[in-house]
Amino acid sequence: MSMIASNPVASVDAEFWREIPGYSAIAANEFSDPAWQERNCLIRADQVTELLAGLVHDEFVTDLADGLSHSTMSMRVTPYLIALINWESPRGDPIRRQFLPLRSEMTASHPLLRLDSLNEHADEIAGGLVHRYPDRALFLATDRCPVYCRFCTRSYSVGVDTPVVLKDRNAPIADRWRAAIDAIRATPSIVDVVVSGGDCFRLKPDQLLELGGELINIGRLRRIRFASKGLSVLPMKIINDDAWTDALIRLSDLGRSRGIEVSLHTHINHPREVTEFVVAAARRLFSNGVMVRNQSVLLRGVNDDFAAMSSLVKLLSDHHIHPYYTYVCDLVSGVEDMRTTVRRACDLEKCIRGLTAGYNTPTFVVDAPGGGGKRDAHSYEAYDREIGLAVYSAPSVRPGELFLYPDPLHSLSPAMASDWAIADRAREMVQTVLRRAKESL
Repeated sequence: MSMIASNPVASVDAEFWREIPGYSAIAANEFSDPAWQERNCLIRADQVTELLAGLVHDEFVTDLADGLSHSTMSMRVTPYLIALINWESPRGDPIRRQFLPLRSEMTASHPLLRLDSLNEHADEIAGGLVHRYPDRALFLATDRCPVYCRFCTRSYSVGVDTPVVLKDRNAPIADRWRAAIDAIRATPSIVDVVVSGGDCFRLKPDQLLELGGELINIGRLRRIRFASKGLSVLPMKIINDDAWTDALIRLSDLGRSRGIEVSLHTHINHPREVTEFVVAAARRLFSNGVMVRNQSVLLRGVNDDFAAMSSLVKLLSDHHIHPYYTYVCDLVSGVEDMRTTVRRACDLEKCIRGLTAGYNTPTFVVDAPGGGGKRDAHSYEAYDREIGLAVYSAPSVRPGELFLYPDPLHSLSPAMASDWAIADRAREMVQTVLRRAKESL
């Protein structure tokens, strides 16, 4: 892996969307309107044909429609993202890969996959309130997002039903919110709340203020984190939706006056996502004192190489979006082709470390399936690369338990991948690595 210099923001024409036939007549002020973006999201494969007349082949659209019929996530993509995709070569495009599933890319899921792979339901202390870590809680305030990612960890809940999954709703209902806030108030150990879902971008300004205000007024909390992919997929909302952005800024200011850090945690995966729109949105938040951190997901064919990841880290750092975590992709149905190995994560972190300041260097983590929580990718108790299985412990979360993360089947030899399909052989492999992990403790 060779070192590269920091790159500028994504190189696109000032009105790059005009290259899309269906957007060729869209004025800059219209394209920059977040309400227009939301109204014109693509939600069906046939809309791609209508929009991209002459730029996309029929077989691609057929492949997309078939992919959606086998996906846990429905399709919802902003015009902004559609315009960032390289439609001369869409199959290999890192932005397309994140949002538009192609059936031809899908491979069999790993046998260890479960729908709620992180076992969040088991740690709920109220509807949509997950209390896994001693001092932190995850508040799933909504089940909708401005776009739907193929690899969504909460495919069991987020978005509308698909042919594959009937969703377990976490809608923003007043009674559910009240029960969750009461549960936080009644649990003295909780001093840090992540408000997620879904995506906080889908909360109305008054909902954001109400929820944030309630949490601040508990008085005991020290940190409140609002999670949103919006900075990456709908940055014009931060730029031009003053009501929403002012609500976030007001909460940040109010929290600071009470000794509480209120921050925005966002999700940017590839340097091409850092456009002038994103830079302008990040600048507005930074100039108003809002802390922004980024949580990437390590995705094969998107950012699993040093050039893409190092460029992303440098770009985020330059624009005051602190690289916080890079997650090894969770086990999600239909995205085995997007997962990469624990070894790849460890190798990338080793090369990224030292590229920039430590506080701008992401920690590469595995969110341990089964509820072990986030573990440094390299902190496994045992890792058998041949069978593709890493074992983690989580002493502060679930002492005495061990958690398994499998590498994707495509990373294994054909014989080993076939062995995982044989139940007895799979059990034997699991027991072998667990035994090795226990011996190391």
